[in-house]
Amino acid sequence: MKFHIKKYSIACLIVAGTFTTGCKKFLDEKNYSNFDKDNYFQNAGQAQSFVNGIYTNLYMFQNGDAYGESPFITIELFAGHATSLGQSVNNANVINQRTDAVNPGFETVWKNSYAAIANANLAIEKLPTVSMDEALRKNLLGQAYFLRAFFYYHLVRLYGDVPLITTSQTLTSPDLYPERAPVSQVYDLIISDLEAAKASELPNTDQTGKVSLGAVKTLLASVYLTTAGYPLQKTENFAKAAAEAKDVIPMYTLFDKYDYLHDNAHKNQGELIFQNQYLAGVKDNAIPQLTIPFNLQVGAYGDHLGAMIPTNDFFNSYEDGDLRTEERQFYYSSYPKYKEPGTIIQFGEHALYKYFHLESAASTGISDENWTFLRLPEAMLIYAEASNEVNGPTQDAYDAINPIRKRAKLEPLAGLTKDQFREAIWKERYHELAYENKAYFDIQRTHKVYDVKNNKFGEATSTPNEQGVTLREQYYLWPIPQREISTSTKLKQNPGWQ
Repeated sequence: MKFHIKKYSIACLIVAGTFTTGCKKFLDEKNYSNFDKDNYFQNAGQAQSFVNGIYTNLYMFQNGDAYGESPFITIELFAGHATSLGQSVNNANVINQRTDAVNPGFETVWKNSYAAIANANLAIEKLPTVSMDEALRKNLLGQAYFLRAFFYYHLVRLYGDVPLITTSQTLTSPDLYPERAPVSQVYDLIISDLEAAKASELPNTDQTGKVSLGAVKTLLASVYLTTAGYPLQKTENFAKAAAEAKDVIPMYTLFDKYDYLHDNAHKNQGELIFQNQYLAGVKDNAIPQLTIPFNLQVGAYGDHLGAMIPTNDFFNSYEDGDLRTEERQFYYSSYPKYKEPGTIIQFGEHALYKYFHLESAASTGISDENWTFLRLPEAMLIYAEASNEVNGPTQDAYDAINPIRKRAKLEPLAGLTKDQFREAIWKERYHELAYENKAYFDIQRTHKVYDVKNNKFGEATSTPNEQGVTLREQYYLWPIPQREISTSTKLKQNPGWQ
């Protein structure tokens, strides 16, 4: 049966099975939304192309527009430690907690996640039927299971109870307009998928940008850490998180320069566990433009959008002497004007140098820096936090966090109580993983926010952030996109978003 459906409801997306295929590190996009899925999986080449295509839905996280709106921006603004100097009304509404269910970012994440899930479902069903090398089949299945888990992990954290679709659909399927499944069931599928991916004989690491065992175990560690917190509070999962993260740590190495986090030469290497792949001439992004101060001529870019600028109070929350706050490490406050190197532009705030892309800034203005979803410091901090919850601050836990601090030129932690060590880890997550879409999810699972002005953690719904905004209960979750509510009577809106 052939489908060519342009509407964006979940029913359309789970039926369509839209996918892309390509080469050049699976970045070259071609749209095959009108394909015959019953006749497609005929050989290994088709199977490989189909699985490659699932990765392309990851691009939606960094898609940006001329107003400075992008899902990776929206997720970060919910955490409360960034301002938006650009023209986006939607960004301003998120910062000031006056957004609503028609914010286009909510729909972008929803529809792209379900499109990816539809393709992963189809791959998982069809791959066992293809005549192909068994090792390749296992590898492709492992990638498909990981990617389905990855997208469901974002959906369940952002929207709470969500439709749980695990098989390919047709227009006559009884699950075409599904109800929302409980969070616990969604997490059960995510964990099951990641366990299946672990068993699929993926390589420990991968420098082409595809899923590796290290990525699977890091994501699983994150899932276990999250489920140990709110809303499930399955505290027995702390031990499971520690076990998965501990296995990851020897697989990767910390960079000795922060520049390597955002240059072209070190993509998919060192501490970079799982990245979204970009390549000039094939697929580019607007990450630098979105994070450069508004309307300042820094680099060869046509747009300077200022959509995500750290607050000064967050910048000042780092310890004295922290290398990450020195100019052009994680942040920068000035830069030579494009084509006028003798003129230094003073920003008046601290922008994110960790997303500055020197290669494109100096030449074409077309960015192909990778976006990092998972890197080694996160695995190290998961291990430190989870093991502390089980056994207190052991030497192994200190050994996980202190290399991160050593690289930042900070003194090692020692002699802390369990409670002190917990907050030290949380603070290190904020500072090391700053603006990498981790802080909002930490708020959800801990119900704590980092009060940067007072350098302590407070209750999320009673502690104002540095912009004077206190998280409302409804903001623990995103609203179900209004288009979905309007399309299906089985979908009920999250509390407070009516």
